[in-house]
Amino acid sequence: MRLAVFGGSFDPPHVGHLLAAEDAFEHLELDRIVFVPTATQPLKVGKAVAPAEHRVAMVRLLVDGDRRYEVSTVEVERAGLSFTVDTLTHFAAVHPAAERFLLVGADVLATFGQWREPERVLQLASVVVLEREGDAAAKLPVGVQSGAIRRLPTRRVDVSSTEIRERVRKGKSIRGFVTDSVAAYIARAGLYR
Repeated sequence: MRLAVFGGSFDPPHVGHLLAAEDAFEHLELDRIVFVPTATQPLKVGKAVAPAEHRVAMVRLLVDGDRRYEVSTVEVERAGLSFTVDTLTHFAAVHPAAERFLLVGADVLATFGQWREPERVLQLASVVVLEREGDAAAKLPVGVQSGAIRRLPTRRVDVSSTEIRERVRKGKSIRGFVTDSVAAYIARAGLYR
C-alpha cells in the first residue's frame, strides 16, 4: 500500500488543497491520501484559526464521496501541539507495511529544520514537497541532503486560506475558491467574520 499523509491547518480547506492531492495521487501512484487537520501547529501558536471541529468538518466535506481520500482526527484527538513526527509514528504503527509519504507545501520546507525530530520524520516517510509549476524551487534546509526530500510539481492554483478568510471578512464571494459544500458550511457556521 502506498499511503500519503497530507497535514495542515486547512483553515479553510480549498480547491488548491484538492488539486494538489489529485496531482500527488497520480504522480506518486498512491492507494490512499489521509488528510490530517492539525490541532495546534507549533510554528503557528497564537494565530487565530477556526476551531478544530469546524476544520475537520470542512475537510470531510472537501473530500466527501472520493474513496481515495480519508480524514484522520489523530492530531485533534491527541490535543496539544501537533508534531509531524508523532503523527507519522501513529501511521507507521497502524500501517507498518505501507510505503508512506508526507505531502508538504513548498512554504513548509523553510521551517523543516525547526520541526521536532526532522531526521526521524525522514525515516518514517518520504517527504514530498508540492511545488507549484513556475515557482522557483524551494531551498533545502541546512543539513538536509538533496535526496532526502522529493519535489513534485503541481498545478499553479493561486488560492490561499488566508485570502479566503479575508474575502469572507470583507463579505466577498468565495465561489471557486472552495467547494460549494465548504462555502455553505462557512456561511452556516459564521466562520471568519
